[in-house]
Amino acid sequence: MKVVVIGGTGLVGSQVVALLTAQGHEAVPASPDSGVDTVTGAGLAEAFAGADVVVDLTNSRSFADDDVMAFFTTSTANQLAAEAAAGVGHHVALSIVGADRAPESGYLRAKVAQERLIHDGPVPWTVVRATQFYEFLPAIADSATSDGVVTLPTGAFQPLASSDVAAAVAQAAVAPASSTTIEVAGPERSAMDAVVRWALAAKGDPRTVVGDPEARYFGTHLDETTIVPVGDDAHLASTTLAQWTEQRAAAVAG
Repeated sequence: MKVVVIGGTGLVGSQVVALLTAQGHEAVPASPDSGVDTVTGAGLAEAFAGADVVVDLTNSRSFADDDVMAFFTTSTANQLAAEAAAGVGHHVALSIVGADRAPESGYLRAKVAQERLIHDGPVPWTVVRATQFYEFLPAIADSATSDGVVTLPTGAFQPLASSDVAAAVAQAAVAPASSTTIEVAGPERSAMDAVVRWALAAKGDPRTVVGDPEARYFGTHLDETTIVPVGDDAHLASTTLAQWTEQRAAAVAG
């Protein structure tokens, strides 16, 4: 099976390519560096020739509301049109758990618009919605830091390792197009401030983390359901934050 992975050199994409290759598939990473630009459409026809599946792991460089909306709608529309022309039979996209429950966030509104284009488009599809990655916890802390204090929402948070996201995406890519949304989340749920507090302490980061129910995350208020799975259908990954932290420390030490 030939699988083109748009964004195949990034954090998740490189792992998806490695997993699919190890399974014996022809996994082809594509990005602007390889001449494939989903916004202008350059290189899409050539990249998609003979492809069975396209995996979209692209992301906007700017998170400004208008920019991110323009990126996801233009990029997705261009991919779907090129896939239809090339006879691609399955479009897989990575999205975010709870995107449709956070309309105050311009980024998440853009992800909902992306999903809508996929749902209404000409190519059979599967959307994988994931919660936030362990790898992004430092950036979340940095974005919420003022004078050495990290102020974060107390709403529910259920992050996971990017390797578990990659595994879910790779599994979806080789399965038949389901025209459904699959959710994947971490094995542990806690308040966002508590998770980040633990993660910073584990790294020896001296910053104080303060929980504030009114603090915003990407412009949106978080409650107990906003960005975590609702119901029992989500796949819960196995790697805990403590295990991931230990693995990272061992890799650095080794």
